Amino acid sequence: MRRRSSASGANDRTVLICTYDLVLRALPHVYLANSEEAAKAIPFLESALALETQYAGAHGFLAWCHEILFVHGGSSDQNRAEAISHARAALSHGRDDATALAFGAFVIAMVGHDRTTAFEAFEQALALSPSSSLALFTGCIALAYAGEAERAIGWAQRALRISPFDRLNYCAYHGLAVSHFLRGCYEEAANAGRRAVQSNPGFSVSNSLLVAPLAMLGRMEEAKTVAARVLTLQPSFSAGRFCIALALPAALGNSLTEAWRSAGLPA
Repeated sequence: MRRRSSASGANDRTVLICTYDLVLRALPHVYLANSEEAAKAIPFLESALALETQYAGAHGFLAWCHEILFVHGGSSDQNRAEAISHARAALSHGRDDATALAFGAFVIAMVGHDRTTAFEAFEQALALSPSSSLALFTGCIALAYAGEAERAIGWAQRALRISPFDRLNYCAYHGLAVSHFLRGCYEEAANAGRRAVQSNPGFSVSNSLLVAPLAMLGRMEEAKTVAARVLTLQPSFSAGRFCIALALPAALGNSLTEAWRSAGLPA
């Protein structure tokens, strides 16, 4: 067997350091779930993958960035295709990487609409790392939008117990808001929506998930105020486009659309 030269080994370590550095530089933009910030993260992640094509973590983060741009930045078919492609690469190359599996699963569930594959990957991530708050944070949203309210609530509460001050804890409140709304528990949904907004004020979807239960509770003045904030954050927001993009179950999509329309958000 031919032995690798010390120079070759040093070069490999240099590439690894460079790719990791590029991913680290992307992360502050990734976690805000904002289309403008996601666009800033993409060049760093693409550069990392140019150096290491099988870097599962970079594929996972890049999948999430394109998912953000698809759902919140105009519903571009190209962003959807890129999101799904990188998500599948994250699942393929990240069989032993809970973070890559979680991001890949989330994107496959949300915009790939392959919830069977997604939930298998979430379970695999948790089998690798039972305390992975990331898998629980992203998983609870996917479960909630799939209509599995009780399971989503359990995952969200578990995530918050594991990592109560996590920068992604808005995801847990997001999942709780959707789940409680689906169950008709509008006061609990509004409380969760407020916590989601407090945790990430610039995330338009969290604001929209506060609008819906407020409207159902008859608090129309407050609902319309928050609805105006949604449109400031995401001028292209449309209830119909949102429901189609995420393939929401009819029971959830119809109820959200009715509530949003009553508060003045575009259908």
